[in-house]
Amino acid sequence: MGKLGNLGARLHHGEIGYDFVKNRKLWYGISILITITAIVGLAVRGLHMGIEFQGGAVFTTPKNMSASVSQAETYAEEASGHDAIVQKLGDGSLRIQIAGTDTAKSDQIKEELSKDLDVPAERINADLVGPSWGDQIANKAWQGLGIFMVLVVIYLAIAFEWRMALAAFVALIHDITITVGIYALVGFEVTPGTVIGLLTILGYSLYDTVVVFDSLKEQTRDITKQTRWTYAEIANRSINSTLVRSINTTVVALLPVGGLLFIGGGVLGAGMLNDISLSLFVGLAAGAYSSIFIATPLVADLKEAEPQMKAVKKRVLAKRAQAAAKGEPAENAVDEERYADDDDDAVDEPEDAAPAVVGPRNQPASRNRGRGRPSGKRR
Repeated sequence: MGKLGNLGARLHHGEIGYDFVKNRKLWYGISILITITAIVGLAVRGLHMGIEFQGGAVFTTPKNMSASVSQAETYAEEASGHDAIVQKLGDGSLRIQIAGTDTAKSDQIKEELSKDLDVPAERINADLVGPSWGDQIANKAWQGLGIFMVLVVIYLAIAFEWRMALAAFVALIHDITITVGIYALVGFEVTPGTVIGLLTILGYSLYDTVVVFDSLKEQTRDITKQTRWTYAEIANRSINSTLVRSINTTVVALLPVGGLLFIGGGVLGAGMLNDISLSLFVGLAAGAYSSIFIATPLVADLKEAEPQMKAVKKRVLAKRAQAAAKGEPAENAVDEERYADDDDDAVDEPEDAAPAVVGPRNQPASRNRGRGRPSGKRR
């Protein structure tokens, strides 16, 4: 087994780990800071909406054009008086997008481009995109997003509970806000591909969150019948036990998307890849972050506000204080507690439910269980 596999096994068994839940205020602060930055960027710079959303004209030249992209941009901007986006296609033709033009203006721009590019006007194809079509796309996207959010909350509330549904909803809003804010700050064009990318990352973020929630639900099934661990500690164990899996899936997903963004879009200049690859790259990273640092710690906060969880935490802390007063290690006291109760209804927490701690665990006293005692009935 490789080093990463050994690390995953040790995290899963609680031999090592990091206390994510204990430091949740730090993660909340970082997320709030990033979210505020994204909102400010969105408010100040706004989104660079593509021609599909604001309307305009698209001109396609013949194949194997000798003019460069920069030259065509200059010609198009001089002819229209607006910013132009020019892309060179695989067959050597140029695709020129100019927003905010009507039919009359389009014909004039077409004539100017014909002269500047030295191409007959009839060989330049012009397509007009009305703003109403873009409004329809935007409305459908918002409707799809709203329906998705409602279904997610309902599903998680049924499969888990409403607190987990609320935490997942907050994490999804967190991911969307950051991704849209990055688009505003970077200035990439928002196209229908961007919308597709946003909806895709929501599914990925939800999957990563559900994996942690499923582990948490399993490990807290009989939490009120034990005095070993608090809800927050078991929640932290759930994060650590799925940490390597989350890292692996995120890295594997980011590698091809990063190739599209940095190599395809940056090095090769394939601008059409940027609209979807940026949303995927930022969204995948934000989704993995929110699943670990936002969703599960938020569930722990909500659950520990319950009277039952407060009672469990009080019993756990009282047991540990009693052990500390006797000068016994906490784990030894926990193990002795498992034999001190004659209640036949008591359910021992499985060893796998121990929370992750930093550094190797002490050798559990359960290895000495039964020594010096008659076998059979508990003492």
